[in-house]
Amino acid sequence: MTITTVSSRELNQDVSKAKKASRSGPVFITDRGKPAHVLLTIKDYHRLAGQTRNIADALAMPAVADIEFDPPRAIIGLKPANFD
Repeated sequence: MTITTVSSRELNQDVSKAKKASRSGPVFITDRGKPAHVLLTIKDYHRLAGQTRNIADALAMPAVADIEFDPPRAIIGLKPANFD
């Protein structure tokens, strides 16, 4: 794993270089010489976060769009307010 450090200015000038560097390891982005952010691949992020996929990501997948889902509606009976 290679750790790369770039300044905010360097990142703004060549984002694709930082993205390529993130394939080999984290890219630390500095502001005024101090680490401020870290750029990771999504694979590395999920590994560190201990997540593989959440329900929103799963439902957003194109294969899921073809599934019909029609949940039953809740029937809520309303009662008039009692002001006594």
